Amino acid sequence: MSYILNNNNQKIHYKQISGKKPGIIFIHGLNSDMTGQKAISIEKYAKKNKLNFIKFDCRGHGKSYGKFEDFTISDWKKDLLNIIDKIAKGPQILVGSSMGGWLMLLAAKARSARICGMIGLAAAPDYIDDFYASLSKTNKSKLKKNGIIKYSSYGFTYLIRKKYIDDGFKNKILKKTFKWNKPLILIHGLKDKVVSEKVPLKILKKIKGNFARVIYLKNSDHSLSNKIDLKIINDSILSIIKEKF
Repeated sequence: MSYILNNNNQKIHYKQISGKKPGIIFIHGLNSDMTGQKAISIEKYAKKNKLNFIKFDCRGHGKSYGKFEDFTISDWKKDLLNIIDKIAKGPQILVGSSMGGWLMLLAAKARSARICGMIGLAAAPDYIDDFYASLSKTNKSKLKKNGIIKYSSYGFTYLIRKKYIDDGFKNKILKKTFKWNKPLILIHGLKDKVVSEKVPLKILKKIKGNFARVIYLKNSDHSLSNKIDLKIINDSILSIIKEKF
């Protein structure tokens, strides 16, 4: 088991496969980790094609340091940047799932020279808007008064702090146009009940560049983890490699 330490001496759990460039970095979603089917599938693809591959757990997830409720989008962005700066070598393709798609865009803006392509899997940038809007008046009141609430959604129950909401609003990335003239592929299932099918189009409207495209999958849901989904994800990685290398 491999870890890196951040500036606060907190462990970030990761796994790396050595190979040729470009590297691939998988970024998991909210309340997920690096052991999911998409991460495993991409890892197998990287091994087969002898590509460098990294997957990791954001703090408060998986085997990395801390509890979920103690962290924010800014913290998880820093985790990804630590992976890019301290572990990854050379150009990277970022593959971000759901919340990981938000982190992917934030990291690409911060490390543009290092990122040669992006693939968003049910990418959910700025999801904090819909999240906050969905909260009941009671929960909003409790957040304001106590700074923390217990929240249940899609089979998960977890604690949410006010700083998580406030920080999410500060990290919104679709408020302005996004200069990106490199490959961007957004894969989205039309049966996704977590992230609206309109989100990829919102992203496209903000991207200034000619290499962005959306792939809609008629019978796929938010997980994008069935056999066809996984093949399309790996084929998308290959298309970026062929385009850029």
